[in-house]
Amino acid sequence: MKKIITLFVLVGVAAAGIAQGLVSPPSGNNQKAKVTQYIGPVEVSVTYSSPHVHTAQGVDRTGKIWGELVHYGFADQGFGVKSAPWRAGANENTVITFSHDVKVEGKDLKAGTYGLFLATAKEGSWTWIFSNNSTSWGSFFYDQNEDVLRVDVTPTDAPFTEDLTYGFADRQANGATAFLQWENKRIPFKISVPNVNDVYVSMMRNQLRSNVGFDYRNFSTAANFCAQNKINLEEALVWANRAMDPTIGGREEFATLQAKSSVLTAIGKDAEADEAMQKAIRLPDATAIIVHQYGRSLLNAGKNEKAMEVFKYNALKNPTDKFTPNVGLARGYTALGDKKNAIKYWEEAIKNIPENQKPFIKTYQAELDKLKSGK
Repeated sequence: MKKIITLFVLVGVAAAGIAQGLVSPPSGNNQKAKVTQYIGPVEVSVTYSSPHVHTAQGVDRTGKIWGELVHYGFADQGFGVKSAPWRAGANENTVITFSHDVKVEGKDLKAGTYGLFLATAKEGSWTWIFSNNSTSWGSFFYDQNEDVLRVDVTPTDAPFTEDLTYGFADRQANGATAFLQWENKRIPFKISVPNVNDVYVSMMRNQLRSNVGFDYRNFSTAANFCAQNKINLEEALVWANRAMDPTIGGREEFATLQAKSSVLTAIGKDAEADEAMQKAIRLPDATAIIVHQYGRSLLNAGKNEKAMEVFKYNALKNPTDKFTPNVGLARGYTALGDKKNAIKYWEEAIKNIPENQKPFIKTYQAELDKLKSGK
């Protein structure tokens, strides 16, 4: 009999353990939610439980959220610690995760996962609290010694929002404003990644050491990124050369030479950059359109004489193409103030316009008409 009783006890304990982990609706019908925003490559996510202004029984708590349901400041909630902020949601901790180091309201915060709390106020600023405690239930076990960061913000009025909601606004390449919105309030905090391009470069560097590095084109892409943003230029030149080195899988083609030229230009080595491009436009894969686009980029940079040389070369290299090279010559002569030749080559280009360019014929004709009218 003793053995049977012991068995029943053990079975009961096991069953209780299983029951504790059984899937069930969220406490108070406060549905769980998660919102994610990327700031460049930096991922920011907030996981929270969302209470409602109206209860499941239909009780309307409008006007009774702030200062009543959500206590002001730090309060004794009747259990646990005697001085706790609001959990900034319902049920378990509201949790915020940053994949990389960021700044919150201008203050440094390391990559990681944090419990997110909020100290509201009847008047004045409210305080967001980022805590190392991200696994507790609510703020009953809040410990200010676990605070990593506090920032003061100003709440604003907002359209009525039934369900407590987190979101992101003012999204920029290097920042965004996270916010909590509920009932008639929005409580924001600004997140910024001042060195977002450095983060990109760091990620590229690591990726180029993985299977991504077996494709030479990825080295060119990384080099171009650095050139465009004028960062990490010494390593960018190494990447550009790597993309062209046949002994390690690289190829010398228009795109790889252009990438190297862009890096050299960013470094200030214009002569070497020009030499690389002169070589690039003479490669077999440098089509009439590719060479034309390079000439246009020179025009945009105010290098009209160099652009004209490229357009003339394009016409010489592609004698059977009566459209693209002639458009280049027309634009080049226009930039140099030679209207007579510009008109001549616009007329020749329009006369030989291919099917895929006919939808744009009015644009080309307008360029010609403008020259003829002397405007």
